[in-house]
Amino acid sequence: MNPIYKKVIKCYDSLRAVTDFQPRLALVLGTGLGNFADCIRVVQTVEYSSIEDFPISTVEGHTGRYVFGYVDAVPVVVMQGRVHYYEGYDISDVVLPIRLMKLMGAEILMVTNASGGICERFQAGDLMLISDHISSFVPSPLRGANIDELGTRFPDMTDAYDPGLRTIIRAVAVKENIPLQEGIYIQLPGPQFETPAEIRMARALGADAVGMSTACEVIAARHMGMRVCGISCVSNMAAGMTSGPLLHEDVQQNVDEAAPRFERLVWKSIVSIARSI
Repeated sequence: MNPIYKKVIKCYDSLRAVTDFQPRLALVLGTGLGNFADCIRVVQTVEYSSIEDFPISTVEGHTGRYVFGYVDAVPVVVMQGRVHYYEGYDISDVVLPIRLMKLMGAEILMVTNASGGICERFQAGDLMLISDHISSFVPSPLRGANIDELGTRFPDMTDAYDPGLRTIIRAVAVKENIPLQEGIYIQLPGPQFETPAEIRMARALGADAVGMSTACEVIAARHMGMRVCGISCVSNMAAGMTSGPLLHEDVQQNVDEAAPRFERLVWKSIVSIARSI
């Protein structure tokens, strides 16, 4: 058995020993956005540390647990804290939590993150619907022998972010009067913030927002056949876009201020998505 797949199954068995919850949708909460998990009707929580061989999030603002429950009547599994490549984990460990959520039964993945704004039309606090991503600067989670039990050797990424789901989220934003940008997200390795030159490079490549997560998770999800959508909170303008330095504390503050709009958009979108499938 492929050692990566063997580890996934070991974690899955460990998790299933404590919960038999069957989610329809999986949600990953990014930096500063973890409080959304407190809004749902919680059935059960499972700490990452209690799952055998599971990678542990070490970043401030990432609680580090699965939350199982309901958004309205929709059964969901929520990642309250993700694992990042810059924490020193292999890329297969970074995406292991995503693979587990698919094995639990989730067919749709909604990813969220905090990002730096590259597009000059953006400002700190904006919400951006992710239309596509650039993942070329981090290793592919599919590198190495293909795990046939999970998916095909060469998965198509033409519509990595499902057009139908994006249409639903746009409609929700209009109905709820929530301003929503749309653009391309680029994942860079981190953990250092990017230099102004790197931001100019990203802009030249077509990116509208930059962060240190998400794209690799989406690749793993699409490999397994999940439908994916994503919302990024522009927590700050990227290096060189303003005169001041970039501070993690500012990221947290700006995300906190955007959180009520984010939570309403995510909640209403999940309910609308569930009604459409």
